[in-house]
Amino acid sequence: MEITKEQYDRLKPYLPVQRGNVVIDNLTLINAILYIAENGCKWRGLPKEYGKWYSIYKRVNRWAKLGVLERVFLGLQKEQIASINVEILALDSTCFKVHPDGAGSLKKTENKALEKQKGDGIPSFMWFPQMIKLS
Repeated sequence: MEITKEQYDRLKPYLPVQRGNVVIDNLTLINAILYIAENGCKWRGLPKEYGKWYSIYKRVNRWAKLGVLERVFLGLQKEQIASINVEILALDSTCFKVHPDGAGSLKKTENKALEKQKGDGIPSFMWFPQMIKLS
């Protein structure tokens, strides 16, 4: 799904003003976000027509921290441009990192990750938007 210039004009009040030497405009950035949300691909899988994936990722990350991304999603729904359901997927990176020798060894039962969560630190969180088609 891509939004048109007319839809983008209705969405402008929800966006920050672009300043400085910006290579990727907000319309292209929103279309890239919608592409990621619709297809569920990784940032590296973003087509080159949207620009450099890392530049888009950095701006989306900055927007998410400042609350701009939530405003944009709410604006898309309020203006009836797209209906988006944003779900948060929480993953703890410790469940993925295993030493090669640790796969076949016996497990100790007294040290569970949930019991010592304060020592393990704060788990990382990732947003996982899903597109909902408007009827």
